[in-house]
Amino acid sequence: MAIVTIERKVLQKNDELAEQNRELFKKSGTFVINLVSSPGSGKTSILEKTLESLKGKVKVAVIEGDVQTDLDAQRVAKFGVPVVQIVTNGGCHLEAKLVQDALSNIELNGVNLLVIENVGNLVCPAGYDLGEAMKVVIASTTEGDDKPLKYPAMFRNASVLIINKIDLLPYVNCDLAELKKNALQINNNLTVFETSCTTSYGIKEWSEWLLAKT
Repeated sequence: MAIVTIERKVLQKNDELAEQNRELFKKSGTFVINLVSSPGSGKTSILEKTLESLKGKVKVAVIEGDVQTDLDAQRVAKFGVPVVQIVTNGGCHLEAKLVQDALSNIELNGVNLLVIENVGNLVCPAGYDLGEAMKVVIASTTEGDDKPLKYPAMFRNASVLIINKIDLLPYVNCDLAELKKNALQINNNLTVFETSCTTSYGIKEWSEWLLAKT
């Protein structure tokens, strides 16, 4: 019982800080997405392709979350967008306070879209509100088609599902229709996109949808 009480207090404090972040985003007119996935699904590659597609159309800033290193931030910085790296030193998810601290290094005025790339993990990030407008979960075909059933909270709390690495379908054990069915069984309100960062398949459709939200 004590553990449950402590966890509730931690989440309550996080939610309070998330609301503060959300108010800040509202005042600056910044649309915020929280990119979540398991490691290796292609979050950073999707982000790179998205930045490339949106270049010159909208002002974007990025917050990168990683257990160690600033390698992803270096990749993103090449696109000329403001980027702040959060290194969690072993922490398996970002929290609202970490995002709040990172925001002190970003001038939000004029930023139309803020992308928060969370730590690769399909468990913990599901329960932490960062103040974002929506969670975007990425599932790659290389992970199989049962991820929504194994990690229902993440798919339930997301608004968008990007199925990545479509080009590898002939070579992996993944039934695309089954993956979609499993995801929509958990959350039938999901907007679903199919992408490949190798061929750029689906990137335009995803980017145009995102642009319309900003």
